[in-house]
This record gives sequence, structure tokens and C-alpha cells, in this order.
Amino acid sequence: MTSEDVTLARLAEQIEAAQECLRGVTLLTPLQPNERLSAQAGATVLLKREDLQPVRSYKLRGAYNLISQLTAEERAHGVVCASAGNHGQGVAWSCAELGIDARIFVPGTTPRQKRDRMWELGRGRVTLVVGGETYDEAAMASRAHARETGAIPVPAFNDPRTIAGQGTVGPEIVEQLGDAPDVLLVPVGGGGMLSGCLAWFRTHHPRTRVVGVEPAGAACMSAALAAGRPVTLAHIDTFADGAAVSRAGELTHRLVAEGKSELVVVPEGQICSEMLDLYQSDGIIAEPAGALASSAIKTHARDADFTIEPGSTVVAILSGGNNDVSRYAEIVERSLIHEGRKHYFLVQFPQEPGALRRFLDEVLGPEDDIAHFEYVKRSNRDVGPALVGIELGDPYSYPVLIERLNRGPVEYEVVPPDSALHRYLI
Repeated sequence: MTSEDVTLARLAEQIEAAQECLRGVTLLTPLQPNERLSAQAGATVLLKREDLQPVRSYKLRGAYNLISQLTAEERAHGVVCASAGNHGQGVAWSCAELGIDARIFVPGTTPRQKRDRMWELGRGRVTLVVGGETYDEAAMASRAHARETGAIPVPAFNDPRTIAGQGTVGPEIVEQLGDAPDVLLVPVGGGGMLSGCLAWFRTHHPRTRVVGVEPAGAACMSAALAAGRPVTLAHIDTFADGAAVSRAGELTHRLVAEGKSELVVVPEGQICSEMLDLYQSDGIIAEPAGALASSAIKTHARDADFTIEPGSTVVAILSGGNNDVSRYAEIVERSLIHEGRKHYFLVQFPQEPGALRRFLDEVLGPEDDIAHFEYVKRSNRDVGPALVGIELGDPYSYPVLIERLNRGPVEYEVVPPDSALHRYLI
């Protein structure tokens, strides 16, 4: 079946075939009720734990389904793919199982933890090529390699075999739940899993709301639907590396448009807050893209454009757990800033004894704290600059803090979140 022949109905048939292909290969991952998210949503929320697959993400489904269908001649040429990490791990594991060589192109922003896992999972079958800063640059390099060598491309999302494999999560959810959910929250990068889930649910359970959730810094599917065609985003935030795609696929865009999926865009800071909640409240280590779907529950709580009916059944796909623990400092920082708890200021302190003490006494509230302080003393000057980060006990007390600063003994400037200095700090 070529891309031109693909419809949602025909893809639903391919998903059933992919289920048989993946039987005994992928795990039947748990579908777990989550009290925290249920309380936030006013509904029954369950997490589909795809982070518990052998490669710690759902990407194994699509990679294995495609690679297992290659002919002996195609296998002899080897395969090639581009990946931000998870797809590459699925390809590496599949190639090791099937005895096929693979070359995997990854951007330099791919966390080292994911690169190391590709080596380990490939068991000597994988050549890793690191270059460029985005998934799309790695994808260009992988396509060039395929043209030059005859290696078989294994697309991360824009191929019906990949989509069918990823879509097998849909019937699994229905089987485990005993019925179709009212709402299915699906993380979106290039749109492969969203396309597969749309195909299955539109064909078999059309009443289910299939909602794609994108990171604000890489909302390529929203941009494609708005333009009526895939468009390349001029800049993307690569924080949610598993979903940081600057251009949706031609096939996935067409299927998402045909399936009339809802889309919700969530800021990266909100994803960070959900990652921390998953870890601290639920004992789940999720990567940014893995926490993407469930982070939309917070959007429901504060945004009238996306609502969940009280008492409904909601399934959020927790798509991956390949998180690098060295990133947690940045995750905490982004979360605090998003929630309005942390703010940065450039403060001109009088260069005299007691100036800092007066600042603390007259500006900070009883629950506020200095979380960052850099001071440079200048000789022969009346004042010296300091970079001050303040963490608020109550995020809603920011106007009160500003009022105290205005009345206080020092001159100051707010460091805006879109400034180069702010980006340097996080």
C-alpha cells in the first residue's frame, strides 16, 4: 500500500495486521488509573504506560512493523533512519532481533542517555551518526545516505507501516478498558501515532475524542492544519526532543486533517511541571515527550478552549521514559518559571554596608527566597549590579513583590522570559 492509497479505513485494516506482527514482540503495557490526574480533570484518567516497552517508548511498534516486512534483498542493503532518540532505539532493537544492519542519524541535541541506549540495543548492528541541531537536519542526512547507498529508509512517522505499528496502541487500550474511552490524549511530534489512533478510533469507535497534544515550541501539526499543508517552522524549541519536529509529514498531515483531530498546544514549562508531578506523586520517570499527553490535563483546568466532561473516561498515552537525569535541574527551573514562582531581576545595590539586608527585609515576603544571586562589586561607584533570582512562596504574590520593589531602596529591571539573559539562565 503506497502513501497515496492510504485512507483512515484502510489504515485501520493495516493496524489489525500489525497487531499480529507485533504479538510476542512488544509488551502489553499497563493501563493504569491515576488519582492525581483524575482529581485535576474531574474525570477518570488512565495512563497507557508505553514507557515500559523494551526500548522505553512506543516507537518499537512502528519500527518493528516496518522492518519485519522487508524482503531478503532489502534486508541485505541495511536500513537507515533519523531519530531524536526513541525511534532510533526502536530501530536498533528491531535490527538486533532481525539480524539487519542500521545506520542511525541523530541531532546533536539528542541526550547522551538516548545515544548510549541505541548502541546498547543495537548489539553491534548499529552505526550512529551525530550531526545538526534538529531532527529535520538529521532526516535530511539520512535521506542522502539512502540515495547514495541503497539503504532502506525507516521513517519515524511518515510511512503507513510505521503508522500502522504505532496505531496498535488503540485496540490495546479498548481491549484493556473493556470499552472505548471518551477522550484519548496522544502526544504529537510528526503525527505518526496520532494518525494511527485516528484511523482506528474513527473506524471502530467514532465517538471517542482523539486529541493530539503538541509542545508549544514545535507545534508543526497545528501549523500544517492552519496552512492546509505541511510547513517548516522557522525555529523550534528542542526541549521536548521526542516531539521536536519542525515539519509534519505529508501523509500524517493528510490523515490528521481527514480525521478532524482536536489539537492542544502546551508550553514546555507545563510539560516540566507534569514531569515533576509524575515523578514526585506517581513514581514515574517520564521524558518530556512522554509527559506531553498528560500535561494537557492542566490545560483543561485553566483553558476554556479545551474541556473534559465531568465523569468521562480519559486515556493519556505516556509515550516514553528515556529521560536523562542530568536534565532535572533545567526541568525544575522551567517548571518554576512557568508556574510564576521564579523571577529574575537586575538590581543596582548601593555599595554600602547593610544594603543587602535592607533589600531582604523590605522586599521579600515571609515565604519568598533568594534562589540566585550574582554580585559584582565596582570600585569608585556608588552602586553595583546584581543578578537576583527570587522564588515566591505564592505565585500570585508577584504584583506585591513588584510593589515592594518600587517602594524599596534599590533600582531594578525585570529580566523578561524572552530575553537572551533569561535563556542563558535556564
